[in-house]
Amino acid sequence: MVSIASLLLPILLSAVLVFLASSVIHMMLGWHRNDLRGVRDEAGVMHALRPFDLAPGDYALPYAGSMEAMKSPEFAEKMRSGPVMFMTVAPTGMHSMTQNLVLWFVYSVVVSVFAAYIAGRALAPGAPYLDVFRFAGTTAFVGYALALPQNSIWWRRNWGMTLRSMADGLVYALLTAGAFGWLWPR
Repeated sequence: MVSIASLLLPILLSAVLVFLASSVIHMMLGWHRNDLRGVRDEAGVMHALRPFDLAPGDYALPYAGSMEAMKSPEFAEKMRSGPVMFMTVAPTGMHSMTQNLVLWFVYSVVVSVFAAYIAGRALAPGAPYLDVFRFAGTTAFVGYALALPQNSIWWRRNWGMTLRSMADGLVYALLTAGAFGWLWPR
């Protein structure tokens, strides 16, 4: 068994590597360039929605509110006539990427802490590189990628976006695994 405290260096290094890799993936490679699309007549759609002063949050259109309401002919007609959408409304105004980047780094540290915990409980000091790689990498992949398909299953998120994000998760998991394998206590 290896303590989390003795794994602080691989935890932090893997989070830094993931942060750098995600920056390259999102800013240089253009891999996610087409994840989102604009709507026709964006200005008209924004103008039409503005009077509703929607508070930041997640919305569904049409919205049933209960299982009984979902069974109603009125709800079925709304679904047939459309549009059907799930949307997230963000606060208005420019937002700072700094908060998103800080939260992403913290999230990467949390994933690495879980990888450290699982690998540290399963393996002893001096464990072979590939054993450490397997435990840390699998745990990191679970943290970065396996929760994403539920957004496509339940909320109709674009499967291409989900699969590309899962591929990112695999890259992040491999970097995490490599950092842990390299810096595992001897």
